[in-house]
Amino acid sequence: MSDLPKCPKCESAYTYQDRENFICPECAHEWNDKVLEPSEHVVRDVNGNMLVSGDSVSVVKDLKVKGSSVVVKVGTKVKNIRVLDADHIVDGHDIDCKISGFGAMQLKGSVVKKA
Repeated sequence: MSDLPKCPKCESAYTYQDRENFICPECAHEWNDKVLEPSEHVVRDVNGNMLVSGDSVSVVKDLKVKGSSVVVKVGTKVKNIRVLDADHIVDGHDIDCKISGFGAMQLKGSVVKKA
């Protein structure tokens, strides 16, 4: 039997290696085992794209700002986000950012999409 890993997306055993990447011929998923450690915290947007510090995102739904009457509207662009470590996450808010006109705040990955 092959010592190649199974596809993390569809669990297929028919993966093959192309240089440092592994490829699944059944679902066309590509990944690199060296990039992510299993214990590393991964933040994903609403579409499932991985977010990293420095990315730009846009808000996908209206967000009420706690303790204020202002609302962050759909489509608001946020530049240069900072993805928090697993031990700094509070109430599921895993993105630290500054939104122009609102200031510094934390967002959840489930309410943004990669721009």
